[in-house]
Amino acid sequence: MSKKLTLLAVSIASVISLGTSASTYAGISAEDLAKAIAKQEAEIAQLKQQLQTIAKEQAQQAESQKQIEVTQHQQQKAVSDVVTNVGAAEDRFSQFSFKSYGSANFTSDEYFDNVQDTTPERRNRFDLERIVTEFGYQFTEQWSMEVEIEYEHGGTGAALEYDGFDEFGEFESEIEAGGEVVVEKAEIRYRPSEAFGVKFGNIHLPIGLTSTLHKPNQYLTVLRHKSEAAMIPAVWNENGIGVYGEISDFHYQAQIVSGLNSEYFRTYDWVASGHQTRFEHVNADDLAFAGRIDYGNFKTGSAIGVSYYYGNTSGNRNKSNKLNVDGTLSIVTAAAAFVEGPWVLRGQYMYGTLSDSDAITLANKTTPGLQPGNFAQLGSKSQSFFVEAGFKLDDYLAIPMTVFANIDYSNPLMEVESGTATKRYENTWSSIGVNYFPIPEIVIKAEGGLQQVAVASIPDTNFFALGVGYQFSL
Repeated sequence: MSKKLTLLAVSIASVISLGTSASTYAGISAEDLAKAIAKQEAEIAQLKQQLQTIAKEQAQQAESQKQIEVTQHQQQKAVSDVVTNVGAAEDRFSQFSFKSYGSANFTSDEYFDNVQDTTPERRNRFDLERIVTEFGYQFTEQWSMEVEIEYEHGGTGAALEYDGFDEFGEFESEIEAGGEVVVEKAEIRYRPSEAFGVKFGNIHLPIGLTSTLHKPNQYLTVLRHKSEAAMIPAVWNENGIGVYGEISDFHYQAQIVSGLNSEYFRTYDWVASGHQTRFEHVNADDLAFAGRIDYGNFKTGSAIGVSYYYGNTSGNRNKSNKLNVDGTLSIVTAAAAFVEGPWVLRGQYMYGTLSDSDAITLANKTTPGLQPGNFAQLGSKSQSFFVEAGFKLDDYLAIPMTVFANIDYSNPLMEVESGTATKRYENTWSSIGVNYFPIPEIVIKAEGGLQQVAVASIPDTNFFALGVGYQFSL
């Protein structure tokens, strides 16, 4: 471009010079002068054309530069939008959490066909005990939610409905498969500070250590502790609202929740079967209080704690006209854990009382559809305990392994309101075993032991169990 402008300037200068020369050399012929003028005019016209072409090219280059700048701006904006969207997506994903744990077991136990049988039969069984998925989302710093779904025994469950319009009232069931899918938790939490929070929905009750230590790596035995299962629902969850928090090393919880249904209280597991999981709706005519306070943290180490439950159970019966007493239930637990160095020591004692137990037993015997033969007695008092002790071999054998010993005891018929309590359901389980961690997220367990019934005519039985469990979080 600069070369063209230079040539043009030289040409113009030549024309001017020529004009000067023309006046100077007047002796040139008119014909030669006309030719020279025509030639210069042609050159001037050509130069004008070149100037127009150059101007056009400059305009085109300016337009192209403008388009390039617009395109670059659009590209920069697109990149910025992508970065912003990716950042927002990462922020949303960081607010989402997913956890899962599960276990599968092999058991070899000696069983009695019925309560009169004194000759046990050995049965070997496999069980996909449970697969649990937990979904969480942190809406803001204060608001969050968590949903926990448990798939038990590899199947879906059974639906049970109560037809109150039948002549006497009937319980109807529809069996689909052997296991069940259960929502074990569906809670929304508001926690403005460490010292105070509120949660509501379907929440875990803080009664018993199993509600706190229910993942395979959190207890030493292959199966969860039998002593708790003989008294209360496992990983007990109810609909309600609760407050919780942490002050220094103290952790507290207090809840108002739906109560149990005494129609399903059983001789062999006391009030555990009264958990309202059979029906599409949960009766809430009787509410209950549950509370707990711990010093330390059972999930991470050493701690001591107590819990308390209180509530009536008759108001939640579906056949409400069968019973006009309260059926008040109270449960207290005391637990401790010492987890230091290679040692793992845990223990719990649980004691409960049930008022009007004879009236509940009689009402259950005469309610159609409840199979009254299953209700021989119902304890007015019940107790259980467990003690487990483990020793980690990691530092001594360079093997991620823990050996343990365990004792579980339960007596759901500690006392009855009238008559003599049978000892048939007073059981003690003693065992030893090992936990092996090939990687931190997986545990392989083996356990062997002895079950003793507090009836002289019933022989002791032996049991053996193998299990594998996992847990992880994203």
